[in-house]
Amino acid sequence: MLAVVTDSTCDLPPETARALGLRVVPLRVLLGGRTFLDWQDLDPDAVYDHQRRGGTVATAPAPQDAFEVLYRDLLATHAGVISVHLSGDLSDTVRHARAAAGALDAGERVCVIDSGLASLPLAEAAIAARDAVWRGGDAQAAQAAVRRVGEEALAEFTVPTLEYLRRGGRLSRAGELVGNALGLRPVLRFDGGRLRAVRRVKAEAALRDILAGLEERFGDQPVAVTVGHAGRDPIRLTELRAALGASRLNVARGRLQLLGPVIGAHVGPGTYGVMARPYAG
Repeated sequence: MLAVVTDSTCDLPPETARALGLRVVPLRVLLGGRTFLDWQDLDPDAVYDHQRRGGTVATAPAPQDAFEVLYRDLLATHAGVISVHLSGDLSDTVRHARAAAGALDAGERVCVIDSGLASLPLAEAAIAARDAVWRGGDAQAAQAAVRRVGEEALAEFTVPTLEYLRRGGRLSRAGELVGNALGLRPVLRFDGGRLRAVRRVKAEAALRDILAGLEERFGDQPVAVTVGHAGRDPIRLTELRAALGASRLNVARGRLQLLGPVIGAHVGPGTYGVMARPYAG
């Protein structure tokens, strides 16, 4: 059996990832002069609270040695490793994973995949790779499953401000042209491994706008839907649930995810997003 590894920007809490059969390598969060392991040492709301107070948060990729330790352990008990990671255009994490595989001289036993994604879509890609492996598939099957997620899924996020993404250089140059305006919120999606701001909508209509795009894309076909939110705001959570329930999407599987510390450092409080892809059962 192949083991499936991802990184903490999939925003699956550690206990959820374990239940799904995924191993997760954490990125680093730099806050208040200290370094924390993403999702392990720091609650996401600590980041959002810090940002609301005007504080800055930085992040660092998962280091090569963390991958070496995990790969070595997994190769002792598994036939190989499928390692699915956030876009190489957003972080050096996938480069460090490849360097670790090379340092171990693992050959084809470690397959490192740049998903071109992060957060909700990355979680879906890692789960798809796991499903392919559990069905008896090899590394090529896992790679194909990850690629299908990128092709089939539509994920859009809206942020109150582009400032956090600009600071970290995580926004495409074209996306910078779609800035903030009074009463409007930018809507973003992944394009070629980077986040791109695709339009601006009225703040109060942003969620309905995102859902309308998903309804147009998928019609009445069954879909797997994931909703991500930055911070445990009960009012926002109620709004998200109500809007999804009132939508015309044929939701066959749903998941609610909190956006984690590393992702939160780059998008800021008040961000939320919705992702859907065809559900095959």
